Amino acid sequence: STLFIKATKFMEQSEIERPLEDGCFISGLFLEGAGWDHGTQSLCMQKPKVLFEKLPILEVKPTESSKLKLQNTFKTPVYTTRKRRNAMGVGLVAFIDLKSNEHP
Repeated sequence: STLFIKATKFMEQSEIERPLEDGCFISGLFLEGAGWDHGTQSLCMQKPKVLFEKLPILEVKPTESSKLKLQNTFKTPVYTTRKRRNAMGVGLVAFIDLKSNEHP
């Protein structure tokens, strides 16, 4: 099995009406070097002079690897800090696939 992650339309935790039956929500992530198009719910080109952009709340659900068919996504690294590592030199948490029309 693996985890399927998709962006929600929610930007604040207070907008979520009820918890997921299977899975969880993740908040507090930011993009660096890319933008987020709220209309298409996908990655887009970074806006001029905008270094960081807050991601919407992500929905994480367990799924069988054989049933997961990803298309039009971009494998995006998730780090613990903006510096991409902590004092011990470790920082990569995981890669998540975010919807992208720029990198099909």
